[in-house]
Amino acid sequence: MLYLRTILFNLGYYGSGIVAGLIVGIIWPLFPYSVRWPVITLWNRFVMFWLRVTCRVRIKVIDQRRDKTGPAVVMAKHQTTWETLFLQIYMAPIATILKKELMRIPFFGWGLAALKPIAINRNNRMQALRQIKTKGIARLQEGINLLIFPEGTRTPLGQVGSYARGGADIACAAGVPVVPVAHNGAECWPHKHFLKYPGTITIVIGEAIDTTDRDRSEVTEIVKRWIEDQMAALPLAREDDIYAPNQPHKPPVAKPRDTEDM
Repeated sequence: MLYLRTILFNLGYYGSGIVAGLIVGIIWPLFPYSVRWPVITLWNRFVMFWLRVTCRVRIKVIDQRRDKTGPAVVMAKHQTTWETLFLQIYMAPIATILKKELMRIPFFGWGLAALKPIAINRNNRMQALRQIKTKGIARLQEGINLLIFPEGTRTPLGQVGSYARGGADIACAAGVPVVPVAHNGAECWPHKHFLKYPGTITIVIGEAIDTTDRDRSEVTEIVKRWIEDQMAALPLAREDDIYAPNQPHKPPVAKPRDTEDM
């Protein structure tokens, strides 16, 4: 049954992705960004819906922010494909820093390109850093949030990567706050793994961190400590968890101000 559910999900996931890519090709030259992103991210919403219907994966959002207005640098844990899709909806409008190669993927890459991402060439690190800062500040000035995965690449479950200071540097330079994000999405949607597992993904969005009178090192350390503390306290996501089957679910440490089931 697990394999059948995953096959059904993949049929809808890839099939709808092709259709969405074709639609992007039509609307991209005709409409401005303010019109494109709500239309394009309908596909993201469908994927979340289809994931719930076929694989029985629910989403619990714990949003601790008191103020949700104004642009911010969103710094999130990066473990799988799930968070890249979900945050495009929940934190919209948002621009993502990503590898240039992703833009070349047929259909999927077209949708990414239409959402004003910051595509970088990882082979030229210095140029990439300058590009990220210049374009990142420009996106924030347009009122668009900026999504950065501070560990740079996906980290396996239970592991902590090296947190780069680029996201905090942009936030400090632009005078905007940083919003930290922790989640356990990789338990239900493991990276480079065929099966999708039933359960409830919990995503915790922290209170915005003020960057006033703080340098990038201090902000990065605050973000890292908050994210990793939350990761350690998140409940188990899978219904039939294979990592710790005898452990009871634990509630997140932080008290939620706004909780939403999706």
